[in-house]
Order: sequence, then structure tokens, then C-alpha cells
Amino acid sequence: MKRFIAMMTAIVFVFGLGSAKITQAEAVVDERLGVPIVVYGANLSDAEMESVKQSLKVEGEAEVEEIFVDGSDLVTYIKDSNSSSRMYSSAKITRQDAGKGLDISIVTPDNITQVTSDMYANAMLTAGIEDAIVEVAAPKKVTGHSALVGIYKAYEVTGENLDTERTDVANDELNLATKLAEDGDVDSAKVSELLTELKKQIAEKNPATKEEVEQIVTEQLQKLNIELSPADRQLLIDLMDKIRNLDIDFGKLSTQLSDMSDKIREKLGEIDPSFWEKVKEFFSNLVDSITSWFK
Repeated sequence: MKRFIAMMTAIVFVFGLGSAKITQAEAVVDERLGVPIVVYGANLSDAEMESVKQSLKVEGEAEVEEIFVDGSDLVTYIKDSNSSSRMYSSAKITRQDAGKGLDISIVTPDNITQVTSDMYANAMLTAGIEDAIVEVAAPKKVTGHSALVGIYKAYEVTGENLDTERTDVANDELNLATKLAEDGDVDSAKVSELLTELKKQIAEKNPATKEEVEQIVTEQLQKLNIELSPADRQLLIDLMDKIRNLDIDFGKLSTQLSDMSDKIREKLGEIDPSFWEKVKEFFSNLVDSITSWFK
């Protein structure tokens, strides 16, 4: 029994040290990638600003750059938008090394009513943003669309120029994703899975015509058992044809698309059938190991 207690104490001690190291690492500025950038919606009140800062844990960072996004930015990054639009959703963007991928989290899920983390990730890839940790927050219930504009602005503040044609299409993608989830009665995770799978197929098959894009859309809708109205189906075909015509190196994004697809399937419960057997085996071995300590 004493040996078992000693073992468990050692485990707790090791994990305690690991947590301390993580906390310490969060306070270090990465001079290669720059400090995190926090983008606030310009229409936040002082009280709402404080609420957002707490949600994004701004005070816990060693150093951050803070900027605002307003209606004029909306017009800059998204065509045919309204410069008088009110902006509330905000985001913290932390750059990552190439190949790390996107890690998107909505830290105030009750207040972002339409856009999901997977929808943000898909739109960001379309816009040309590949490696970052992004946290999204809002102090009141909003759709969440303006956070994407803030993310664009954060990237340009760091000196990176985004292709406006790609950001326009990314916004079209986000609008269609939320439309299908809201009006088309399709689960939001299923919508993200559909968009991700369509991009994977475009990357693999490299369609040369809109007719070939339509065939890919038809196949994926059937495969995922998703029914759309003729109008929504045509919007999806038009969107994928726009994406096909963008200057995107899909081969470069194939790994991220595959990773996103796996994560979405896990959310939908489409896990490898052997997964639970592996979990069962793990705990069985753990029990056997603990039992052996009492012998």
C-alpha cells in the first residue's frame, strides 16, 4: 500500500511540475512570431471591453498588442459590406510556427450564436491564414461574423498582406455555412464536415470545370447524407467553383484539411470503431498494474 501511495504521489508531483512549466511558458514572448494580438470590436462599451479582456485572459499575457476593428475595416476586407455595421465580437490571435495548424476556440460559446470554431477554421484557411491559435469572445449575443474581419486586420498589422479575393470568398463561405446551419436545418458540425471534405476532394481531383465541381458536390452530399434545397445546392456549387479558381496551394493544405476532418468526425461521434476497444484495453492494463502493487 505504501508503494502505491508513493507512486501516486510521484505522478501528482510530475504533473504539478508540468503545469507549472506551462504557466511559466505562457508568460514568455516569442520574439520570432511576435506578441499575441487582441482585436476588439469598436462598439464595445467600457464594461463590455473589460468583460472581453477577462474572457480572453489578456491580463495574463506577458505582452499583447491591442487594436480595434470597425465598419471601415469591414468594407476593406469584405466587398459590398456596410461601413456603419456595429462590431462586438473580438479575438486574440497568437501566431504559430509553420505546420502547427489552426487551433480555434470560442471562449464565450453562449454569446457567439451562429459561427462555430470549425467554420472559422475553414474560412481562415480559404483566406490564407494557416498557423495560429485564435480565441473568440463577445460580451453579448452576436452572430460572430465580425471576428473574422478582426483576424484579417491582425494579420495585416503584422505586415502580412492577405489576398482580398480570398478574404471575400472566405466571407462568402462563412455566410453560406451559417445559412445552411440556420435555414437549411443541417447540423453545424455536419456543415463544417461537408465544406472540409469538398476542399479535400478539390485538392485531390483538381477539377478543371464547374461541371466537375458540381459532380464533387453531388457525391459528397450523397456520401454525408445531406439534403439541400436546389437554391442552397447551387450556392454551394458556386462557392466551391470560386474556391477552385483561387490561387490556393491545396497540396500544402492537405494535412490541415485532413486533421480538421478527423476532429469534426470525432465531434460527430464518427470515431474509429477500434477506439473504444483501445480505451478498454488501456484501463484494463492500468487496473492490472495497480493490482500488482498490492501483491
